[in-house]
Formats: sequence, structure tokens, C-alpha cells
Amino acid sequence: MVVKPSKADKKIAYDAKLCQLLDEYTQILIVAADNVGSNQLQNIRKGLRGDSVVLMGKNTMMKRSIRMHAEKTGNQAFLNLIPLLQGNVGLIFTKGDLKEVTEEVAKYKVGAPARVGLIAPIDVVVPPGNTGLDPSQTSFFQVLNIPTKINKGTVEIITPVELIKKGEKVGSSEAALLAKLGIRPFSYGLIVLSVYDNGSVFSPEVLDLTEDDLIEKFASGVSMVTALSLAISYPTLAAAPHMFVNAYKNVLSVAVATEYSFPQADKVKEYLADPSKFAVAAAPVAADAGAAPVAAAAEEEKKPEPEEESDDDMGFSLFD
Repeated sequence: MVVKPSKADKKIAYDAKLCQLLDEYTQILIVAADNVGSNQLQNIRKGLRGDSVVLMGKNTMMKRSIRMHAEKTGNQAFLNLIPLLQGNVGLIFTKGDLKEVTEEVAKYKVGAPARVGLIAPIDVVVPPGNTGLDPSQTSFFQVLNIPTKINKGTVEIITPVELIKKGEKVGSSEAALLAKLGIRPFSYGLIVLSVYDNGSVFSPEVLDLTEDDLIEKFASGVSMVTALSLAISYPTLAAAPHMFVNAYKNVLSVAVATEYSFPQADKVKEYLADPSKFAVAAAPVAADAGAAPVAAAAEEEKKPEPEEESDDDMGFSLFD
């Protein structure tokens, strides 16, 4: 006779498994499991098998195990998981790429009917068209203020109707109508809420960032540091080139306005003393710009002109 383990034995086994996973894996996805069935969860486990483990359980039990394991090992980073264990959540321990695992989890979504009392996760819009229902069902549509007409012995919806808004509770009339129309508006699956990686916790949106996004954000941060440094005259590595240029401009302005001079200012003073030199300096630039079209025209002139074909060459004479 097989002896069933007691509740205490199950708790001990669960605690041992959770502690083992915490020691073995450094990456954890915290996922919401609302309205996810056991068969669906089993399929997710199969899909992630190999480099990931899905662990569900009571929040109080998980918090207690994590807290005791953190005290036992001295790794206080585990405590960052405790505030995340709220609601119907589970843990996915993985050694794979976090973005790939997140995308794999998102594949296992199952369509579900609108049940009475559920909070709608999205807007539900009933499209126009033939419903296939007989005219006796028109009262149903009238209660929900849905414009209809009778077409070939069936009820037809004239315009699209927003039946349920996101965040609203599904009523009995709405649920019954969607069931009659065969519409399963909602889809449920594990939703990644947070990501734990070696003690750091961040939003799953971070996984969608590309290298270009990171470079853009870094450049924006450097620009802000540079602007702040210049505004408060505080030297930083980002602002140093701008400070040197501004200092050079200030010294050059003093040199131009006074008799003081230095090698870099001599040429500027020379140009200011004789403005005609500006035109001389600009002439080579203009010459280079115009050289290309002139050369192209010269090459065009060198090409031999095509010989005109005579009547004989064309195989006939105009006077034949």
C-alpha cells in the first residue's frame, strides 16, 4: 500500500526544491498565472523543458522559503524576490536567453470565452455582419443597443459596436451574446511581470531594447551631463572639449580686442586687418566645387560624334 505524503512532508519537499533551484539558477522570470489552466501550464512546461523550470506555489510558502534560504546562505539578493510575490504568480527558473524564454512563454496563449464577472483585459468590439441568428433573437441586441436589421431571414449587425471596454466587468448579457456569436475575445497565458537576474530586478520591457536603443539612450545621457556641466561650470569628461573650445574663444576675443596676441590669434588678426584675404581663401574652395562640372563638360566634348547613316547604309534609297 502506497503511503500518501502528509502536508508537512509536501512543504518540506517544496522548500527543498525551491532552495535547490535558487542555488542552481541565477535568472528568474516572475509571471502572472491568472486564468491559466492546468493543461495549458503543462504545455508551457513541455515547451520550456531543457533549460527552464516552472515552479508554482503559495506566495506565503515561497516567501518563507526564500527568506530562510537567504539567511542560511547569507545571500541577501534573494530577498529582492519577496516584494514581487503578490497575486497569482509563479517563478520560471532559466539558464537560457531571457528574451527567447519570454517569447517562448508568450506563444502559449489560449483563447477563452467572456465569463460573467471577469475583468476585461482588452476592448471587445463586435464586428458588423451576418450573425446567423434568427429574427427572434433581436431583443438580445436591443438590450445592448446594437443596431441590427433582418437580412434573408437572419439578424445582421449594421455597424461595429464596442461591447466591453478594457477594465470593465463582463455582464451576463454581454457574455451570453458573445457565446451566441461564437466569439472568444480573450486569450490567457503566463505574463512576465518582472525579471530577476543575479540579484537585479527590472521590467521585462528592458529585454526588448536593442543595441541602437542603448546607444541612443547613452548619447542622450551624455548630452544631458554635458549641458548641466556647462551650465554650472563644473568640469566633466563629457564637457571638457566644449570648455576648451569656449576658453579658446574667450582668449581669442581678448586678443582681438587688445594688443595681446599669441600664435593661434595672429592669423585671425591678419584676416581681420585685411578682409580681402577671406576672398582669396574662399577661391580654392569655389574652384574645387566647379572643377568637376567643367571636367565633365570637357570629357563630353572629346567624345566623337556618331556618324550619320546614309541611305545606302540603311539598305534603300529615298529615290528608288
